[in-house]
Amino acid sequence: MKNIFSVLFFLINSIVIAQDCNHKLTGVVIDFHNNKPIENATIKVLNASNYAITDANGNFTINNLCQTNFTIEVAHISCETQTVSINLNEDNSVSVFLEHHLEELNEVVIQTSSRTEVTSIEQSLNQKTIEQFSDKSLGDALKTVSGVSSLNTGNTIVKPMIHGLHSSRLLIINNNVRLFDQEWGDEHAPNIDINASDRIEVIKGANTLIYGSDAIGGLILIKPKKYATLDSLFGSSMLSFNSNGLGGIVNSEIIKTYQSGYYAKLQASYKRFGDFKAPDYHLTNSGIESMNLSARLGYNGFEKGFDAYYSYVNNEIAILQSSHIGNVNDLVMAINRQEPRVINDFSYNINYPRQNILHHLAKVEAYKRLQGLGKLSLQYDFQINRRKEYDLRRGDRANTPVIDLRLFTTSLQPNLEIDAFDDFEINTGFLLRFQQNDAISGTGVNPLIPDYEKYDAGIYATGNYKLNLFSEISAGIRYDFSRIEAKKWYNTTDWEDTYNYDELFPEFESGITENSETLTYPKFSFHNISANFGYNRHLHNDFELFFNYGLASRMPNPSELFSDGLHHSAARIEIGQLTMNKEIANKFMASLVRNNHNFGFSVSPYFNYIKNYIQLIPDGITTTVRGAFPVWEYNQLDARIFGVDVDVNKAITSTIDYKGSISLLQGDNLSDDVALIHMPSTNFTNSISYYNKNLNQLSIGLTHKTVLQQKRYPDYNFYTYNATVDDNVYVDISSPPSSYSLFGFNSSATFKAFKTGALKVEFNVENIFNTAYREYLNRLRYFADELGRNFNLKIKINY
Repeated sequence: MKNIFSVLFFLINSIVIAQDCNHKLTGVVIDFHNNKPIENATIKVLNASNYAITDANGNFTINNLCQTNFTIEVAHISCETQTVSINLNEDNSVSVFLEHHLEELNEVVIQTSSRTEVTSIEQSLNQKTIEQFSDKSLGDALKTVSGVSSLNTGNTIVKPMIHGLHSSRLLIINNNVRLFDQEWGDEHAPNIDINASDRIEVIKGANTLIYGSDAIGGLILIKPKKYATLDSLFGSSMLSFNSNGLGGIVNSEIIKTYQSGYYAKLQASYKRFGDFKAPDYHLTNSGIESMNLSARLGYNGFEKGFDAYYSYVNNEIAILQSSHIGNVNDLVMAINRQEPRVINDFSYNINYPRQNILHHLAKVEAYKRLQGLGKLSLQYDFQINRRKEYDLRRGDRANTPVIDLRLFTTSLQPNLEIDAFDDFEINTGFLLRFQQNDAISGTGVNPLIPDYEKYDAGIYATGNYKLNLFSEISAGIRYDFSRIEAKKWYNTTDWEDTYNYDELFPEFESGITENSETLTYPKFSFHNISANFGYNRHLHNDFELFFNYGLASRMPNPSELFSDGLHHSAARIEIGQLTMNKEIANKFMASLVRNNHNFGFSVSPYFNYIKNYIQLIPDGITTTVRGAFPVWEYNQLDARIFGVDVDVNKAITSTIDYKGSISLLQGDNLSDDVALIHMPSTNFTNSISYYNKNLNQLSIGLTHKTVLQQKRYPDYNFYTYNATVDDNVYVDISSPPSSYSLFGFNSSATFKAFKTGALKVEFNVENIFNTAYREYLNRLRYFADELGRNFNLKIKINY
């Protein structure tokens, strides 16, 4: 036996000695970002003990290699680890590129082709907050941010409002695509399913030049989730039920990721509510049914990648039946009565009046990182929005919409991010966009918005520069050209006598007149210049100071130019003006922030001066074949909006936190020396919460919100003749309702229900004391109270 072991030892030793372990590999590790050498990178030969560490010049040498074909692993802090296959028979030297700024570039992938300016003043909603509003709207969720309110039509149509501005003055970016969905209407809510998003950011300044020149109010960024490069399959399902409206939502998503960098996601949700309830009565015909679907496929590689996204939104929205008025006398009675004109038993039926909106959005984005320069990206997207509004009609047209609009939008946007410098970053690119609106024939009424085609082209450049360790500045400039070409029939009397358009715009006339109407082809071109400048200073401890100035320009939207007729869902005549000029806004913002969990705060004053501000205001009444209706006309003036947002957070104990905010705003019509219409009043919120991570992540909270009565408002009240009483009656459409306070309760806990998953249960109560109130910024405040108490139960399974 001893001799056998001696022989084996001799053979093994002979093999080792015979093996050639004198091979050598040399190389250099370089920062792909700026072509600079990377020091202290670790290079390890897989399945062997050989390794090396780079010197100050990024060089390394690995000696005593026994094989000629092997794989090395190159790693460094803040870099994505790279593996490289080596064949020493071909080359004894290798160059390895790592991205030393990988975390920044991953953030770029999340936020689209570019970061917003480092000096922007922004607040965000995380996934937890989004889940709390899973069965509500984007506008409802955003109202948790100070300075953000909403313009409502009932409780299901909620338009976000930032610092008193909404609709075309806000840019909503969904997965890097600017949303176009007939946003000009007061009762047109964004067609977005917030359950498809991972994070929502609100940027309150007019400094978002990458996305457009017309963000006079601000920007809302809806972002997807960034997935890790590993082999995994996971998802979640949520079920939510509400006592008010006897409905809720079911939402489910599944995600597959691969270590190679590929990923795919499929998400779907279905929401259904019946008639909602005010504290004292049901709100007849106020339900909603919504179906949503989104799909995402992409590749997140080191040097290149792509992201493809598609979303489908189908909303069927009931409009409160009592808000349907036949004439202005109905409006008088609605204002004077305490309860709605129609109160029926609860029902899931969605009757007339109602809206049906179908929205398709698709985009594909690809990027390529260029060594020593930056990142080049290219995006193509398109949207199709179909809006149908149904009124109470009889006869053959009972099921025919009174408004039927189809809006097609497509755009192409390349972007180059130059980030090869340590302290300086440049973004530049251009935009090409085409938009076509079709007013579908067969409605039996003249279209409120005519057929038109719109062409947009823009070019921009922005830069971020780090002055020193504590200070940064950003600046940018953008130019946009827009042209709109429409086809519209005008009442000949209005064209020639009322508005004198035949003399102002003779080039628009076609020479065709039929049935007392004149066919016209209005064409307008606009040139917009926008710019911004920002400064950010990190002060001692955890204080930070922001300053931002933004110049924004906005061309009139189609509604402001061409509206001409009865807007049925708004129950009013709306009149646009061809003489509208572009709006030009100068907005100044500052913010002092303390980022501290024990005691933090932010104080953010702002001032916005808007030249040629366009507003829609009441202007008496007119009589149609349907009856007498209020007339609302667009006009222009110089406006000033200023205010301050304050947020406070305080850790009372290790498990109890307090948060509070207050928003103060004043809007002035400088041309007429009166208040601006539809400005949010002072409001403040308070919340106190308990959180225990060790007790099933138990969270319990109480919330409070007070909205004060708006004391500054323009008086657009008027008198109208009432045939019933044979006298003129006073129509008070301006006086705001009283102030109100609401209280809420929320709780949640997470349980380990599966080996790799968890079960989360939430129980919430809204309007605990069943308070009856009316909101000044709700268009249906003349007809009914807001919602009463609601109990909400959510169950979410992560798997």
